[in-house]
Amino acid sequence: MDKYTSGTMDSHELGLKKHKVGVSTVIFMIYSLVAAGCYGIEDMIPQAGPGLALIMLIVLPFVWGLPFGLVASELGSVRPQEGGYYKWVQEALGEFWGFQAGWWRTISIYIDNTLYVVLAGGYLFSMVNTDNRLIEFGFKAAMIFVFMYINIRGVKDVGIVTNALSIFVIAAFAMVAIIGFMHWGGNPFTPLTPEPVESASDWILYIGAGISIGMWMYSGYESMSTIAGELEDPQVIPKATLLTVPIIMATYILPTMAGISAFKTQGDDYSFENWGTGTGSLGYASVAEHFAGPAFGIFFGLVAIVAQFSIYNTYIASGSRGFFALAEDNLAPKFFVKVDKKHGVPYVTVISIAVVNLALCMFDFSVLIVVDVFLLVSSYIMVYISAMILRKRIPRSEYKFKMPGGMGFLRVVCIVPICIAVISFLINGSDYFFGGMIGIISGPVLYFIWKRYYGGLAKKDPVEHPVNKKTGLALGDMKRLSILFGLLAVIGVLGCLFLPWYEQEWVYPDDYEMTLFSSQGALYAGIRLITIICACLCAIFVFVNRSIEPKAELKKAAN
Repeated sequence: MDKYTSGTMDSHELGLKKHKVGVSTVIFMIYSLVAAGCYGIEDMIPQAGPGLALIMLIVLPFVWGLPFGLVASELGSVRPQEGGYYKWVQEALGEFWGFQAGWWRTISIYIDNTLYVVLAGGYLFSMVNTDNRLIEFGFKAAMIFVFMYINIRGVKDVGIVTNALSIFVIAAFAMVAIIGFMHWGGNPFTPLTPEPVESASDWILYIGAGISIGMWMYSGYESMSTIAGELEDPQVIPKATLLTVPIIMATYILPTMAGISAFKTQGDDYSFENWGTGTGSLGYASVAEHFAGPAFGIFFGLVAIVAQFSIYNTYIASGSRGFFALAEDNLAPKFFVKVDKKHGVPYVTVISIAVVNLALCMFDFSVLIVVDVFLLVSSYIMVYISAMILRKRIPRSEYKFKMPGGMGFLRVVCIVPICIAVISFLINGSDYFFGGMIGIISGPVLYFIWKRYYGGLAKKDPVEHPVNKKTGLALGDMKRLSILFGLLAVIGVLGCLFLPWYEQEWVYPDDYEMTLFSSQGALYAGIRLITIICACLCAIFVFVNRSIEPKAELKKAAN
């Protein structure tokens, strides 16, 4: 039995190398993981209205971005481990739920990372005005291989490259803000919404149209935590996280506010309705080009590409550590723990993310993002729950950083974003809902297979993590499976009731179809089918739990 199969080696015995990385470098890495510019906000402006979009950009940091930044800082200060949020959830909720959080977020990053390759290619080839698919694939492949090589060289090199790219992006958006404020044209908060609000349902529709984008824009603060085990001083991560929040807020709010105002006096062609990410739409590059000349428009096109480079480079480092941590706990194929001897990097996981990105990079942006948001938000809920549990479990003296306000404040910080997260499941549309449900279900399916095949934590410590010999899973896993599928069934019922009304009123008001053979009808039928399957699986696992996991054994395992 070797070190890769015994399940007894920790991450540094496996060869991970420690790197000296300063606070400023981590700030830029977190900036890239969360923002790297304002790209995506353009779609909020016509959908929610300029005033409401700005209000959400100002409010969301305090109810979504900052709470997770605080939670990630607190947990990162007391548990700075390779694997980050996966380890936090595992400690708080156990092996099963830890795997779900680790799998959901890792897969979302693998998919999410492909988006940045797709966007970089889209920005470049819209500038050069060509649609040669072979050349486009060549550019995307080169991008993937260059940043794969940088990541194999280690976290320090990743940080150096990210520093340079992030400074360039921040300077460019600062320039847009300055240009916009110099050409101030009126109140950017008017109109508040695209059309006058006549009822409470109108507020729901307009807020729903923008909040999902805003949540995505303020997500990613936990991602740096997966690399904590490779830093000489992992406490730089919580420090940098708190410093990055205001930088990201300024990056989003100031250029957006200035750009909307500057275009107010420029005629109907520059109305807020024309903002967006599509070809010919207004955006931050339009502000620079219109007021400073065509050369600035070209410059900003390059900035857009550089921003995608910055995000992609850093997310390879973050996302690739997910499978390393799972494999280290015998919950994924063991080749993922192989580490490059020279650079001390888990090179197999780095290569794996590059291979997945290469396979997916020619798909459309809208196809790839369908599963992403649901998985990301689900893993966030797990981290919030874990933060409340670990606050009670871990001695106060072990925390290097602890948010003020006591347990009551922590509950507010965690419960408010959880409520927003649950709402977000329903307002992204039926395609996101259907794809997200499929993505969530992949977690328990893979756990069932990999736990039985690779052994999980029981391979490290069979006394601490006893296994039910009849199922090959941990004691109590049947109950946990029933809870997960029960929750999915409840969410599915909510989707079946809410989505038809929501999409008929807002998403597809003019061409809404409910026949089984329409695309929408098929999606609703698929959601109903998944809901029924989840409800049936919940009932089955409840029955199996009572049959093959006697209470005496479970009580003994708990003690």
